[in-house]
Amino acid sequence: MFLNRQALYLRPDPAWVVVRPFKPAIEPRDLNPTDKTRANHIVDRVIGLDPEAATVQLTDVLENFNGRHRNLLEIFEERAAEMEDALAPHVALSKTQRQLVGAYFLHEYSFEAAALFNPSIVRDPDQSGAPEGGCRFILSLRAVGEGHISSLTFRSGSISARGHVTVDPTARLASIPRIERRSSRGDGEEIEVEFKLDGHLSERVIFPITLSQSNGIEDASFVEFDTGERTIFYATYTAYSGRAIRSELIETADFRSFRLTPLGGVAARNKGMALFPRKIDGHYAMIGRQDNENLYLLYSDDLYTWETGQVILKPKFPWEFVQLGNCGSPIELDEGWLLLTHGVGPIRRYSIGAVLLDKKDPSKILARTAEPLLRPESAEREGYVPNVVYSCGALRCGDQIILPYAISDTFSNFATIKTSALLQTLSG
Repeated sequence: MFLNRQALYLRPDPAWVVVRPFKPAIEPRDLNPTDKTRANHIVDRVIGLDPEAATVQLTDVLENFNGRHRNLLEIFEERAAEMEDALAPHVALSKTQRQLVGAYFLHEYSFEAAALFNPSIVRDPDQSGAPEGGCRFILSLRAVGEGHISSLTFRSGSISARGHVTVDPTARLASIPRIERRSSRGDGEEIEVEFKLDGHLSERVIFPITLSQSNGIEDASFVEFDTGERTIFYATYTAYSGRAIRSELIETADFRSFRLTPLGGVAARNKGMALFPRKIDGHYAMIGRQDNENLYLLYSDDLYTWETGQVILKPKFPWEFVQLGNCGSPIELDEGWLLLTHGVGPIRRYSIGAVLLDKKDPSKILARTAEPLLRPESAEREGYVPNVVYSCGALRCGDQIILPYAISDTFSNFATIKTSALLQTLSG
């Protein structure tokens, strides 16, 4: 077989939790501005505890949750600071009272309790310790927890010269970033977040922050982008509000600080956008799916505005008759741009194929696979969404293409393909 499945399964772990803000549901009486809200009532009850009882209660909370999170008292203080509106009508609180109030307005969230899927992969900016002839990588994944909320999480690992994939052990704890800045941009918000220096990559979880993301940051497709002066990592993703979708962009240089920006233009109203790893003829270029059926080539002068593009690929073979989509950013080869695609066939079965685009003019199709590279095997058919294999981006390392892929919207695996063997499967 020219394609090697690794059987290196990444499965969701419900024991991995973060603490997130808890907001009590609004009762009808809370809508009267002259009445106290439920938040005020909770604060009233905490203040009503005598100092000794408050200390006992805080100690009990710490004993129950220490070891599951870093710096709990600091987190409690930060949450209390966010609760100033509820604290304002009250007398000054002691430090213990403030920390206890903070604890009451937090909850544990198992961010990947339901699924860990739709991965993308890029070369790690730090290649120290990479195997000879191989490389280090960073993997992003879509994690789904309670309420079907999607967040972005990460893994690291390495690929040997012979194509053996190893994923590093994960950290025991997880954390969310601090919001450093938020500002209006177009009809949305631009957000900058940063994780603490002492956290391992696998600890970092990016949750929805803005209204447009409130129900999920979905299917990030990361790409290592060459600006000519420095390397930066971009990722397009789908922001889901619970009612509408839009495409947005993540930018990072170190996977510790991130900027999340809404995209504008007609093409950004849909999902499935993937950025080329460099400019083409002085323009940013993107593969998109504006009509939920065909693949389009899009260009932009400013990276943030994407208007109507040109159809370059339509369903042709039975395994893709329902629709075509991309599986991440194009990979640059000497022979052209290698674009991995997904096709949907009978009984909504997803398969992964490939297309070769002209290097100078990506609107020209040089070759494509008549049969899929990857279909759901019998062991990969069951899950939240049956009969699906899907990827948000692959990586070239030496003469190998490393393809992380999701299985039935539930867990993830890896496949490796020799570049030369893959090209031989393409036909004009």
